[in-house]
Amino acid sequence: MEPYSPGKPISEVQRELGLGRVVKLASNENPLGPSPAAIAAVRAAAEEMHLYPDASAYALRKAISERFDMPMETIFVGNGSDELIHMLGLLFLDSPNDEMIVGDPSFVRYDAAAQLAPAKLIKVPLDANYRHDLPAMARAASEHTKLIFIANPNNPTGTIVRRGDFDRFLADLPPQATVVLDEAYFEFASEDPEYPVSIDYVRAGKPVIGLRTFSKTYGLAGIRIGYGFASAEIFDAFNRAREPFNANALAQAAAIAALGDVDHITATVENNRRGMARMVEALTRLGSTPCESHGNFVFADLHRPAQPVFRALLERGVIVRSGEVFGTPTCIRVSVGTDDEVEAFVEAIEAVLKEPVTL
Repeated sequence: MEPYSPGKPISEVQRELGLGRVVKLASNENPLGPSPAAIAAVRAAAEEMHLYPDASAYALRKAISERFDMPMETIFVGNGSDELIHMLGLLFLDSPNDEMIVGDPSFVRYDAAAQLAPAKLIKVPLDANYRHDLPAMARAASEHTKLIFIANPNNPTGTIVRRGDFDRFLADLPPQATVVLDEAYFEFASEDPEYPVSIDYVRAGKPVIGLRTFSKTYGLAGIRIGYGFASAEIFDAFNRAREPFNANALAQAAAIAALGDVDHITATVENNRRGMARMVEALTRLGSTPCESHGNFVFADLHRPAQPVFRALLERGVIVRSGEVFGTPTCIRVSVGTDDEVEAFVEAIEAVLKEPVTL
């Protein structure tokens, strides 16, 4: 296993390069920060942090239930969606003969779910447009396939699978296979009329699990809280296997408050739409090819080695993700920041891409 490679923290770049201002656009965080309501909720909850949290996360699950009109016995929560991914691997993958299918490249923690089980990991390359190749993934499935992870939108590319294609894909799968739709960037993508929403399939009794997070749109990445939707049977299995207090009290309080702050969500989505349009325009004008992103980041093929570009941007105080991490050495992934941060990126990338190619 390769250890997870996080984006460089601002403090580290400042120390290494002696920079004053550094713009971090590497980790798909919310540039507007958390909801003020979530901050207030954490302050209030901190008075009782000597007490164990509600092990069932009743109040949070009730808030999610009311927000999305789903029964509480279909909603599970955890220490970020990373924990939920790991737990699903342990629940579904029983032997080294079991198979798990993922797109490539996609979120690296899916790989770990198979490797830690352990089970056989099958990686199916994305198509020419950096989208999940659903027909190829269906062909790769066998009587041993237990889990299929589809990040929708996909990380790192931002592309989505569409409802009609996903319906055909489900119909082509063997009966024992379960599909996990990881909707970490749901709020940025859900306006697309062809976006297949996981809870619709869970309600219909399809072999689908939905995962979401409070790390992105809600701005709670530092406090670690994720949630998911599944059948009552899967919820029961998860409840038996998880750690007793897997969602801490401060995170539960913050998530409840953040869920109710519709204005903050709206402002986040609007900032993302505006910033992404500016970044895509600049990258396209400079000869790069950005993917059609439905997340809060842009994945672009620079048509030149990305590592020197990554380093040159870093020296200008702009942190992005080099595609080398994802096995795409000519690409970069850039998170959408505030208007000011987006302009800092545009100014830096214009300067860097006008320089001669460095091999």
